Amino acid sequence: MDEHEIQAYIEELGNRLLEIRKGKGISQQELSYLSGIEKPYIRKIEKGRTNPTVKTLLKLSSALKISLNIFFK
Repeated sequence: MDEHEIQAYIEELGNRLLEIRKGKGISQQELSYLSGIEKPYIRKIEKGRTNPTVKTLLKLSSALKISLNIFFK
């Protein structure tokens, strides 16, 4: 897998987070509060500018009350 493919997966993950968050009517600020993750970092994830750790994804999924695997569908 090359860097371009990896970046595409990271961007898709960010898009999925954005879609789920908006679908639940939660702002980035509220998700930040619920997850304990800083709002600028959430913004970077949603824009595909960073590769979040599993720990971060677990915090986000818990805050959104979803299963972790939903991010990867």
